[in-house]
Amino acid sequence: MDHAELTTDQVLRRDIPWETYMSTKLISGTSLQLLRRYDHRSESHRAQLLDDDGPAYVRVFVHVLRDIFKEDTVEYVLALIDEMLAANPKRARLFHDSSLSDEDTYEPFLRNWFIQEKSCKILALIVSARPKNQNGVVSNGDTSKKPFTTIDDVLRALVKWLCEQLKKPSHPNRGVPTAVNCLATLLKEHLVRSSFVQADGVKLLVPLISPASTQQSIQILYEACLCIWLLSYYEPAIEYLATSRALPRLIDVVKTSTKEKVVRVVVLTLRNLLSKGSLGAQMVDFQLPQVVQSLKAQAWSDEDLLEALNSLEEGLKDNIKKLSSFDKYKQEVLLGHLDWSPMHKDPLFWRENINHFEENDFQILRVLVTILDTSSDPRTLAVACFDISQFIQHHPSGRIIVADLKAKERVMKLMNHENTEVTKNALLCIQRLFLGAKYASFLQA
Repeated sequence: MDHAELTTDQVLRRDIPWETYMSTKLISGTSLQLLRRYDHRSESHRAQLLDDDGPAYVRVFVHVLRDIFKEDTVEYVLALIDEMLAANPKRARLFHDSSLSDEDTYEPFLRNWFIQEKSCKILALIVSARPKNQNGVVSNGDTSKKPFTTIDDVLRALVKWLCEQLKKPSHPNRGVPTAVNCLATLLKEHLVRSSFVQADGVKLLVPLISPASTQQSIQILYEACLCIWLLSYYEPAIEYLATSRALPRLIDVVKTSTKEKVVRVVVLTLRNLLSKGSLGAQMVDFQLPQVVQSLKAQAWSDEDLLEALNSLEEGLKDNIKKLSSFDKYKQEVLLGHLDWSPMHKDPLFWRENINHFEENDFQILRVLVTILDTSSDPRTLAVACFDISQFIQHHPSGRIIVADLKAKERVMKLMNHENTEVTKNALLCIQRLFLGAKYASFLQA
């Protein structure tokens, strides 16, 4: 059978020749006794054994993974550990028991990448179960115990493998869910956040944030949003989120999702991001205030969600008060997604703000011109042509500046566009380029 298609149940049906391993001195007599007591027993029986002597069984499992290389056996022991932790994730603390201080409990899982998937899930739980001191700070143990595998080695190896799974899953159905599930556990770690951002991992998560319908896709969506929430506490990740499509995707999800846990984690994420850079202004542009009002009208049982919605609503109101009309316009242009919001066709807006277009060496005008080349959205192209025509009309040197930016050639191409809204506004822009501001007032939009 293809190892990628193996299930835990299938692996656990195997009979492993433990006696043979003892006769060849790959396991000790004590290990054999423990394995006989544990192997192929009921869940309740195993639970009692782990309650009575959990660290001893962990030591045996780690020794088998370290000393035996037969793939069937490695898979079997990984399945035993996976089953043990799935029944009770708190058992991951057994790997940090003081009686195991002389064991390298990380290395066998890194070496045996069924195997990669199980190792990753198990390691994520073991790492997150590290003991904390009285101040809540995670202890990394005695770093003098070389050549033991350090926690930093483990985390970097995990992040590398998880990013590879998001890029090119080794299993078509389980690769991505496993990676997202592990990241939702591991991104609490500062080193994981920094390594993940450095590996360009954020852009691999963003496509997973989209409305979901099936149970599996809802779980992946929830865990992907949970990852974004964890990253919203890390400044370098926020810088990437601000320039990606993460924000509109989060808002689309919160508008359409009926799952309370999904709505809660997205709202908490938006609340975290509200005060970061231009994200508050972008939220206003994406009509998040209206979305929040709609959400508040629904019957939610989670008090944290209701509190977060109220907090988000107040923060959005403050942002609306602070934003000038040109700030809103600037955010829309920089996002590269234009629509016929009222300011575009408001003569007063253009008269009052035309000088702002000169800021940063005509940055906003340059972006408008770039949009003509890069956007495939007809509405965005039409509005960009119209706005350039407005700049020509209202700026004293508008025609010369636009010509210097080589906009004419780009607009001319759009006159052959299949969309009539685009061709109409491209024609208007060309007319104003040729006629200049003096005659522009005679032309109708």
